[in-house]
Amino acid sequence: MQRHFDEELGQLNSDLLKMAAMTEETIHRSVEALKMRDKKMAQSVIESDQRIDDMELKIEEEAIDLLARRQPLAIDLRFITTGMKMNSELERIADLSVNISQRVLDLADAPFVKPLIDIPKLADIAKKMVKGAIDAFVRHDEDLAKEIILSDKEANALRNSILKELIDLLVKDGTLAPRAVPLMLIARHLERICDHAQNMAEDIIYMIRAKVVRHRIDELEGN
Repeated sequence: MQRHFDEELGQLNSDLLKMAAMTEETIHRSVEALKMRDKKMAQSVIESDQRIDDMELKIEEEAIDLLARRQPLAIDLRFITTGMKMNSELERIADLSVNISQRVLDLADAPFVKPLIDIPKLADIAKKMVKGAIDAFVRHDEDLAKEIILSDKEANALRNSILKELIDLLVKDGTLAPRAVPLMLIARHLERICDHAQNMAEDIIYMIRAKVVRHRIDELEGN
């Protein structure tokens, strides 16, 4: 009985890692599509969303089935419930990558309103946070999860800087709106990806230690 349960937990873990890999790929491809103004690549990200949605449903069904049949306790229960939350966060991250790709389609036929400098930096932070959250989950690494949570401030500050610069351009020349507004939206989407990575890291700490840290960031900063 225990061996079968362990195998089922292993399958859930494997599927979560597949979901994570698919999601990381959508982030990477959406950002590359932006840098190269590549419509074809952007469209491929948009079209991949259904596969990710299907994987999300598969994982959710697996987790619910495990909860119903096995009635797990302690760390096994926290692993399954954390997996369900991560599954949802990853799907939302993939949706945001789709949103970025849709904005790429808006921008592809005209030069950028300004050189892309800070947006790729924000994208690198987003990718690093998502990868870090996944690594923390795999390794049960509480310290890495804390790093991910605390790094969200950097993402917020960079997003604010990007928005301010683009707003200043619009104040000077309102005709730039069709090229500036999509970049503003992309910055917001990237920062939201960071938020979802932070959420995953908070859930991972709960999985490891049964301690709720959401809305208690100050406690982590003091550690």
